[in-house]
Amino acid sequence: MNLNLKNRNALVCGSTQGIGKASAMALAELGANVTLVARNEEKLKEVIKELPNTYQNHSYIVADFQDPIALGEKVTKGLKTVGTYHILVNNTGGPAAGAVFSANLGDFEQAFTQHLKSNHVLVQTVVPGMKESDFGRIINIISTSVKQPLDGLGVSNTIRGAVANWSKTLANELAEYGITVNNVLPGATSTERLSDIINNKALKTGKSVDEISRAMKNTVPAKRFAQPGEIANAVAFLASEAAAYINGINLPVDGGRTKSL
Repeated sequence: MNLNLKNRNALVCGSTQGIGKASAMALAELGANVTLVARNEEKLKEVIKELPNTYQNHSYIVADFQDPIALGEKVTKGLKTVGTYHILVNNTGGPAAGAVFSANLGDFEQAFTQHLKSNHVLVQTVVPGMKESDFGRIINIISTSVKQPLDGLGVSNTIRGAVANWSKTLANELAEYGITVNNVLPGATSTERLSDIINNKALKTGKSVDEISRAMKNTVPAKRFAQPGEIANAVAFLASEAAAYINGINLPVDGGRTKSL
């Protein structure tokens, strides 16, 4: 099985922590040159030092996903150095928790910009090079909520569904150019976002963090949370030559929690 990513350039968004950082590490371990994208330059510099670097050239771009136009301009500038991004991992922090009924229009607009609009700008920026290379991997980190909406994550459920359908449409349009578009759907994963969700639930219910955590784990057949690296393994496989005929899918990595097929 060919998982070698030597001479491939990967653009990994939201890559200073959690699943984004783990994905960057996994791609670098397979030989890819990784460009990190996030808002915090100091954290970007720290992650660059941690990336496996046998022969690769890693770099970073400081950008805010609330400003898609500036994001696209910065990635376009990066292309002048890199040449082509063969792999794009769309990943950014999820919208704040809360009931969908109480969400205001600004919540939806902010999430739509941060997720779908930024993803779209990045795809339009990198796909011409992918077409020239006859190789492209677009991998979107979204959520199992596209199969089964999650309680208390109203805005996230809504926007993730939009991203999933955008992705499937894109997969149909780009497949003939050797470009695949797939979604990885993480279940409950040990990240800062999950910690925030657990802490918020504890405050609202008066239960302890341990009680909330145990209850969430009990909804997973595996009876535990995922580690970021376990999600990253799926990302790395989908980025490889071995996954060339896997296109337009939603891949849950959730320990069996999602009840639908």
